[in-house]
Amino acid sequence: MSVDHNSLNWQAGWATSVQAPSSGFHENWAEEGFADQTVRQTVRVTGAGTWARIRLSNRYGTAPLEVSGASLARAGAGAAVAAGSTRRLAFGGRESVRIPAGGEVHSDPVELTVAALQSLTVSLYYARPTGPATFHAQAWATAYRAAGEQLGEVDPAVFGETSVSWYHLAAVELADGGAARRDAVVLFGDSLTDGFGSTVDGDRRYSDALAERLAAQGRPLRVLNAGIGGNLLLHDSAWFGERAGARFDRDVLAQPGVRTVVVLVGLNDIGFSEVDLPTYKPAPDLSAEQLIAGYRELIDRAHAVGVRVVGGTILPFKGAEYHSPAAEAKRRAVNEWIRTAGAFDAVADFAAALADPADPDALRPAYDCGDRKHPGDAGYRAMAQAVDPAVL
Repeated sequence: MSVDHNSLNWQAGWATSVQAPSSGFHENWAEEGFADQTVRQTVRVTGAGTWARIRLSNRYGTAPLEVSGASLARAGAGAAVAAGSTRRLAFGGRESVRIPAGGEVHSDPVELTVAALQSLTVSLYYARPTGPATFHAQAWATAYRAAGEQLGEVDPAVFGETSVSWYHLAAVELADGGAARRDAVVLFGDSLTDGFGSTVDGDRRYSDALAERLAAQGRPLRVLNAGIGGNLLLHDSAWFGERAGARFDRDVLAQPGVRTVVVLVGLNDIGFSEVDLPTYKPAPDLSAEQLIAGYRELIDRAHAVGVRVVGGTILPFKGAEYHSPAAEAKRRAVNEWIRTAGAFDAVADFAAALADPADPDALRPAYDCGDRKHPGDAGYRAMAQAVDPAVL
């Protein structure tokens, strides 16, 4: 059945924030790219629909990207897909698509009934060398790679190589034939939003926990994760993406149906200057006032298009490699402003929710993934509980 995709009201299903290719924290395929290979990636959507399409990104490519074929299916275990669910995707009616350097493209829609909190698998085939790949470094989900064209392959054993990043895939969008709705909540920030320390393939980021909580309460908002591990509010990083202020419009305000953004960023701006590590660059010594000015800019831009902004307090990080008295003083000053200035429409007090009662400058041990600054699965659930659904 053919459909004019312009007649469908597309809603957000899943999205991620893309980055320039880099070596990252884990071994990945971004710098080498792909050639005569199929990459299979699984994502969990937080909305429902009867039509689906994907958005591919070549934002950081230096040459046109050719994707020779693509498919979408309901996910099975690992690299497997649910029987009978695979849909071949087209781009303007063609099997392949050429995406210009710096560009993005949507696939044509396919009819596929998708339930909220269901996992989908996207397979991309690259017949010719791609060069370095635009990607999302820390997916906390396994991507699979196989030689040759394997878009419809049902045997997961064919996909013998794995990575924990997403490649070229920027979004899955859904439509159900209904009217457009403003029901998307974007969680925006650094590794605390991205889910560092959560269980790989477990869907245990705070975005996952919040989506599940809202669904259980009968308020199934579409929750999108726009975190990038290591991201900075005020400076670009070769490893950790464009600064939050530079990517805010693209990763938050451009999402279909966005109504609210939860901003949790600033820890790295505070901490990077406290240690001399090559990956923690740039690392200027910033003041709390400079960070506050950065938050105000994000708030103003969101309010200008009618999007509510919830401010998240920065988590305790005593014992982490970049904690110091100076860094702690900045964290306290920033958090006090977030809580009391009234600049945000509402506050999610993550710091209070996850602090150790015996030492409020440190994470509660039960919530710590082990590095003294990132939560584990239980901590991310506590973060989701710290967000009042009424303010979304």
